[in-house]
Formats: sequence, C-alpha cells, structure tokens
Amino acid sequence: MARPSPAPAALPIRVRRVTDPHDPALADFGRVQEASYYAPDTLIPPEAFGYLLRGASPGREDRILVAELPSPSGPGGEVLGGTVYTLLPGPDGGGAAFSSFLGVSPAAQGRGVGRALWQRSLEEVRAAGLPGLFADSVYGERQSAEERAAEARTGTDPVRRRRALHALGLRTVDVPYWQPVGGPDGGPLQDLDLLYQPVTGTQGAAADDTVPLALVTATLRGYWRGWLGQARAEREALALAERAGHTPELRLRPATETASYWHRP
Repeated sequence: MARPSPAPAALPIRVRRVTDPHDPALADFGRVQEASYYAPDTLIPPEAFGYLLRGASPGREDRILVAELPSPSGPGGEVLGGTVYTLLPGPDGGGAAFSSFLGVSPAAQGRGVGRALWQRSLEEVRAAGLPGLFADSVYGERQSAEERAAEARTGTDPVRRRRALHALGLRTVDVPYWQPVGGPDGGPLQDLDLLYQPVTGTQGAAADDTVPLALVTATLRGYWRGWLGQARAEREALALAERAGHTPELRLRPATETASYWHRP
C-alpha cells in the first residue's frame, strides 16, 4: 500500500503591514487576489488599495497585510498572500473588525500562509482593543450554476474554504445575513454567511458560543457606511436586527454550517 504524501512544509514567510500607498507589494497582492478567488470582480479592486490606506477616520481604519517570502538581496520579497481588513470601533465605540478578503497564491496554499495572515490580523485587532473579527463567506449550496462553474475553473471549492475558515477559528453567526447590494439586478447577495471569531479565549477556537447582536449591527453599520452612505447603512443594520428578532445574543455555529434561517420549512 502506498504511503500518503507528507503535508507540504510551512514556508519561512514574513507577514508585514503595508502603510505606504505606493508600496509595490500592493500590486503583487492584487495579482494574488485575481488568481486565488473565483469572482475577483466582486472584491475591492487593487487600484483602490492606496486609497484605503489613506482614508482612516475616527470610526474606521482599513489595513492591509502581506505575507512575503523574504528576499536575501533586499527588503522586499515574493508576495504569497495578503488580507484586507477594517477596524470599526465606530465614533462612539461598540464595533469590532471586518475582514474583506484573505487570499493565498495557488502555489503557496496549504503551507501556513493563510494561517499566519489570519493570526497577525487577530493580534492587531486585539491590540486595537476590539473584541473580534467578522468576515463573510459563500455557502456552496446557495451558489448559482455559473458560480459553481467559475469555482471549478479557478480550482477552488466553497466546502474546502469553509473547512479552512473553521480550522482558523471562525464560526457562523446564526443570523439571516446578506450583503445589501451585489446580487442579481443589484439586489441583495444572499449566498453568504456572516462569520466571527473573538480575539479572547483559546487560540484557534471560538471563545464563546454567542456574539451580541449589538456588536454585529454596530460593526456592519460602520462597514456598510463606506459604500452605502450613513442612512442606507442604518436601515440595513436595522433590517438585519429585525430578521434576527432583536435577540440580544446570536448563537455561533461551526463555520462549515450555514445559518439556521436557511433550513426553515
């Protein structure tokens, strides 16, 4: 019987925060983003990365991290992955952080790059005094046939992706969640689930089994405000709270599962 192939060795990467809008690593990260996700046109375009880094305000700060294979001949190196996330304390506090994207080049996947980026993100969120980090992710059973075909062409798989996110420590927030725009004819995008990981507790696992609804709505209100405007963001956050029945605490489910809303009879 043939022995199973050993897991690829972890790479000697360096994770650093990009602060210069003209850093050439931003363009390299853009190419990783293009190659590692089946629908890159739905993500923040690379030409906007510099604007994000210049646009901090009291209630919002966008950050970009890159994972590089260090070069022996200079300060830069090959960019193997990166992440964009946002600190959203809100002008009066009460929010958390939101990860817009984390991607690893196809050649470097499975070698510890994504985990290193995620752990550095959690460290920075904790250092900023925020309680945790949200993200959203497609649930494969709600994808269209066209989206499933696009995943296959890119070599990605939504089931494996959700397993990987669960292994990082993320959990599905049990709430009817969708992005307000981006779906058919500009309507809500409903193939996503909201995920969350607190920055306290046991490393690599969710510390609690619930998350406050007030934290969810405060974070999403701040995140959506940048592209929906304040009034629309307020309405959408209130609509999410109403769909949740204004339950003070929302259960956290395994990231491999979708919210219970989608199992209604």
